[in-house]
Amino acid sequence: MRWRTVARIVVGTVLSLLGLLWILQGADLVRIRPILCVADCRPLTGGSPAWLAIGTVTLVVGLTVAGALRRRRSPR
Repeated sequence: MRWRTVARIVVGTVLSLLGLLWILQGADLVRIRPILCVADCRPLTGGSPAWLAIGTVTLVVGLTVAGALRRRRSPR
């Protein structure tokens, strides 16, 4: 494997996993307490349609970058 292929798969996988986490948090299926706080830190409660949408877009982008959604090309 070439290094670009490996890098694309790693970046795509990280984006996909992050998108999946954001989808689960946006749907209020996963709750994680704040880790690093600067000001008033309270955990978010309830789902968030914005994070659900951001997570969906990130998941699709991650799968596309990793090549999982690549269309099959005809042989040259």
